[in-house]
Order: sequence, then C-alpha cells, then structure tokens
Amino acid sequence: MKDHKVIFHVVLYQPEIPANTGNIGRICVGTNSMLHIIKPMRFMLTDKLVKRAGLDYWEKLRIKIHDSLDAFLEEFPQNNIYYCTTKTDRKYSNIEFTKGDVFIFGPESRGIPEDILNKYKQQNITIPMSSEIRSINLSNSVAIVIYEAWRQIGY
Repeated sequence: MKDHKVIFHVVLYQPEIPANTGNIGRICVGTNSMLHIIKPMRFMLTDKLVKRAGLDYWEKLRIKIHDSLDAFLEEFPQNNIYYCTTKTDRKYSNIEFTKGDVFIFGPESRGIPEDILNKYKQQNITIPMSSEIRSINLSNSVAIVIYEAWRQIGY
C-alpha cells in the first residue's frame, strides 16, 4: 500500500500483555492504522516482548498514548467508534466500515468494562466463536476485525 494516511484507529484499553501489543503494532503498520493506547498499561513500551513481537516495524508505527478513554474520545467526535467485545450478538461482519473508523479493544483478562459497553451499546461488535472458548487472543481479534474493515474499503 503506497498511501501512508491513517486508514483506521486501533485502541487498546489498558493492555496487559506486551507481546500482544507488539504484534498489534505490527498489524497497524501493515494496514496503515494508528495504534492508540489508553493508560494504564501493565508494561513499558520498551519491554523486550513488545519489541520482539513488533520486530523492526515498531519504529514505523504511528502510536499515541492517552491518559483516559474520555481523553481519547474527545479527539475523535466525528468518527464511527466500535467497542469490540464478547458481550454482544452484533457481528463485526455485518457492519459497513469506512475509513477513519475506530476499534476499541479491552484488556486481555477482562475485556472492556461493562459500564463502557452499556453506555455505547449500539456500537458494540463481536467476532463469532465456538462456545468452547471465552474469547479469541487479543492480537488475533484485532487482525480479524481490521482486515475485514480494510477488505471492505478495497485494501
């Protein structure tokens, strides 16, 4: 892809696992998406597991750290914002995505808090999965959703 404008925004709300964040950074570079991280994080971005998963792509990553979800949301009042969760029936594949869309993913151990999901109920989306598991790995979830959105707008 030659156009280096940001196509999507991936938001990690209080991420916990450095390797997931590194891999998600790599996905963002590969899809011209910007990575946003909502504090607090359980690790430093200089963690070797972040760097290992992100490889040498990490230095090409467009990333911004935000003090809170509210602070982030103030910067994107006009964008479509989707909260990716296991706690809804609205499938991501039934949504028509557009450039500039925002995808928010919760921490690995607990997901996006219920109060946030309830506040933005109409914007919740999910990835269908077997009842044999509680959730899909965070970095895999980001890849599934971002690549579907990218496919829809024509790569």
